[in-house]
Amino acid sequence: MPLGTIDRSPPPFFKQGPSALSRLFVFSALAVFLMVADARLGVIDPLRSALATALYPLQWLALQPGRGLQALGRHFDSLDQAQAQAQAARKELAAQLLRAGQVEQLTQENQQLRQLLELRQRLGGPAQATEVIYQAADPYSYKVIIDKGMAAGVEVGSPVIDSAGVVGQVTRVHPLVSEVTLLIDRELTIPVLNTRTGLRSVAYGEPSEDGLELRFMAANTDLQEGDLLTTSGIDGIYPPGLPVARVTRIMRRAESAFARIYAQPIGQVSAARHLMVLKPLKSQLPPQPPAQEASPTGRKGGRP
Repeated sequence: MPLGTIDRSPPPFFKQGPSALSRLFVFSALAVFLMVADARLGVIDPLRSALATALYPLQWLALQPGRGLQALGRHFDSLDQAQAQAQAARKELAAQLLRAGQVEQLTQENQQLRQLLELRQRLGGPAQATEVIYQAADPYSYKVIIDKGMAAGVEVGSPVIDSAGVVGQVTRVHPLVSEVTLLIDRELTIPVLNTRTGLRSVAYGEPSEDGLELRFMAANTDLQEGDLLTTSGIDGIYPPGLPVARVTRIMRRAESAFARIYAQPIGQVSAARHLMVLKPLKSQLPPQPPAQEASPTGRKGGRP
């Protein structure tokens, strides 16, 4: 085929439209027109509203995962915050209970100290306040250790009292501490006086019963439940008139000539913390005059 007969025009399949420059000019002009029309006349607002309405469900669905994660994070944050607040509230409650217990204990100790001070003023004799440090380790005895000893002038045999009555007696003295045997210990005895009848007797420690027992008392002894027992003062240790115990039980048996009498100590034998140590009564008495030797003729102080 001759070359002059070849059609130089492209086939319809490869036929091109407007040029790129033409399309740029047309679309630029259209964009400027739409911007001016939207700014002046607001013709795009209805279209924008319609598109926003149509796309709102898609936007809502797209935002839900993020909102769910935020809500889950806030839930855990709130839970941690609530647990922290509850823990802080429990700690504050425990601290308040501790302070309340301390205030109550300090109030009780203050009252006991005031009563001991008043008792010391009434006694008039030498006395010193002391505090119980701990209870003796022996489980078969009733003894406590106080914070006053030989350096403070405490003597063996010194009576120990609290604001209510007699508690015990000093039985061992160390340089800085002392051992006090309580009334209910089996090894301690104390002479007592019935304030109603004036009857004297001896009380023995009896921890298995009410605390004290009056032994070797006749069955027909004039003794009643509720009688107050005080120190008689005849032993040279305890000052007379200190409250010791109150009779709680009397057992009279026909087959025995003696009655079994039990009494409850008035002082806080097992619970007192602040005590008062008194000087033994014999150390407060004036010394006895020396006895005069008998003369060979039998006359005291006479010449041979």
